[in-house]
Amino acid sequence: MEIQLWRSILCPYELAVKELTVKFQHIIEEHRENDRYSPIEQVSGRVKSVTSILEKMQRKQIPMERMEEEVEDIAGVRIICQFEEDIETVAALIQSRTDMTVKSEKNYLKHIKQSGYRSYHLIIYYTVETLDGPKRLQAEIQIRTMAMNFWATIEHSLQYKYKGDMPPHVTERLSNAAEAIISLDREMSLVRSEIMDAQNSSQVQSNLVKDILNNIENLYRLSNQREVLKIQSEFLRVFKTKDLRQLERFHRQLDIIAEGYRAQAVYFQN
Repeated sequence: MEIQLWRSILCPYELAVKELTVKFQHIIEEHRENDRYSPIEQVSGRVKSVTSILEKMQRKQIPMERMEEEVEDIAGVRIICQFEEDIETVAALIQSRTDMTVKSEKNYLKHIKQSGYRSYHLIIYYTVETLDGPKRLQAEIQIRTMAMNFWATIEHSLQYKYKGDMPPHVTERLSNAAEAIISLDREMSLVRSEIMDAQNSSQVQSNLVKDILNNIENLYRLSNQREVLKIQSEFLRVFKTKDLRQLERFHRQLDIIAEGYRAQAVYFQN
């Protein structure tokens, strides 16, 4: 197959990965902007290399004309969660979307691979708009915790190095590490509520500070500089206390002050 033809085949998959990555990233941002815990921590994507596609086709004896039907993971998106409980939440979120259709699922959390691999895989159908019109293609979405991803990344590198024929002592070490990862995820789940509370408080504070600074910046255009400097000084004092309730109170008071100046500006304009 000519290089140019490969490019034309893979181009829609590259578009799909970009769009899917942006959509999942937006879910993270939407949760955080609304002071809510995001079940998605990170998202990344890739299009399978031509070499990897050919190797898979040879291994599974897939004819060239069946490539796009039978190689389901040409487009791949990886979603990383903090906790194992978040994985099913994300899977349900994907299943409920109207812009993606789930073709199949593989739950390697309940059915752990012999190697110790754990993850949740979804094969979806997704449509992209191309110069030749809409194209419906397949993409694989892997959902796993940060700990699972660390193990899987190491295991993948070792499989590549040993070309599937890993020495027994390395296999044993990986198996032991897989057990440790299970234990780590369980321990993290036990303190999940405390971690979520801490992260939510941090996000609330971040959003409050952003709103306050925007208000102060706008006041420079509506009020005299001396008044704004006093407000800014008071904000720095409140911020230094690291007291969320004081910050929320200051935020409410500043909203009232800013609204007063905006009303005054409208009055004089009229």
